Amino acid sequence: MQKRNKALKKAPGKGDVFFLAAVLLLAAYGVVCVYSASYYNAQVQYGDGAFFFRKQLIGYCIGAAAMVGLSFLDYEKLRRIGVPALLVSLALLALVFVPGLGKSNYGATRWIAVGPITVQPSEIAKLGFVLFAAGYFSKDPARMRTLRGCLPVLAAGIGVCLLILLEPNMSVTMCVGALMLGMLFLAGISKKALACICIPVLFAVPVLIAMEPYRLQRLSAFMDPWASPKDEGYQLIQSLYGLANGNLFGVGLFQSRQKFRFLPFAESDFILSVIAEETGFFGVLALFLLIGFIVWRGFCIAARSGNFYGFLLAGGITLAFAVQCALNALVVSGCIPPTGLPLPLVSAGNTSLIVTMAGMGIVYGVSRHTQSERRIQ
Repeated sequence: MQKRNKALKKAPGKGDVFFLAAVLLLAAYGVVCVYSASYYNAQVQYGDGAFFFRKQLIGYCIGAAAMVGLSFLDYEKLRRIGVPALLVSLALLALVFVPGLGKSNYGATRWIAVGPITVQPSEIAKLGFVLFAAGYFSKDPARMRTLRGCLPVLAAGIGVCLLILLEPNMSVTMCVGALMLGMLFLAGISKKALACICIPVLFAVPVLIAMEPYRLQRLSAFMDPWASPKDEGYQLIQSLYGLANGNLFGVGLFQSRQKFRFLPFAESDFILSVIAEETGFFGVLALFLLIGFIVWRGFCIAARSGNFYGFLLAGGITLAFAVQCALNALVVSGCIPPTGLPLPLVSAGNTSLIVTMAGMGIVYGVSRHTQSERRIQ
């Protein structure tokens, strides 16, 4: 009997193959969308229309390999790397401020550049924080219901947020902040303790906006983008034009007009506007149905997990994906002030693509090993 159990542990189940297929399909669709949204800008800027497409395709292949590889790893072994993952994340976030390593663009220093390779540490930090929080909370679930028991996770989340805010990157800071609160909720913190944390966070948001003039300008552009159509309101107006041009069925794949350098960051932060213009309302609806399917299956995997650590790990990674998708859609549609945040698995950016697919590989791995645990039982 013991030999049979050992054999079953070494042979995880197939897992949630629908989740795996949906993630790979969305990421593959993202490669096509990046090519469509970027080829004109890449041709003008780099003399190579396939510049961003090629990078995204390489990222997809690496991400798919990481996803499949991590799915074979027993997720329980990840408990040991929670603290190291957080420390590495904090160190990478700090390295962007080191002269010669940090790369600045549009007034922000968000990347580490080593030769032709650039890495965005904030994307790694989100996964690192989830690994740390899941490992910490799973040690003693009862203690985590108190505010005092949550202090290490709060300190870690605030530390990550402060370093990202210094880059500056308000959008990812908000994403990590929402992820931190979400992890506390998933861990089962009491309502009173959660309220004590949420109230100061809500008051901190307007203060952070008021501290930087450019954030106030973006807020003003959000309130009335046509008051400054050539300055702060320009990007949002062009995004809205793209959404409106798509109508119900779109102008056709590869036929967007806004990507001809009218819409800034068409291949990254505002790729959803190009997708909406080319595929229309029903194309965007299909896209978010696929995203919603991934989120639903991810939370289902978390709920079916055999232990609390697997629940927090799968739930946290899925939550990070869901929050970022929602924030990107709200920005592109003008529902919240403009801020730079990619659409996960779709927007151009190798760090985001590879890390997101790796995280999804962990979630898929939870589903595979959950099946093997149930077979043993």
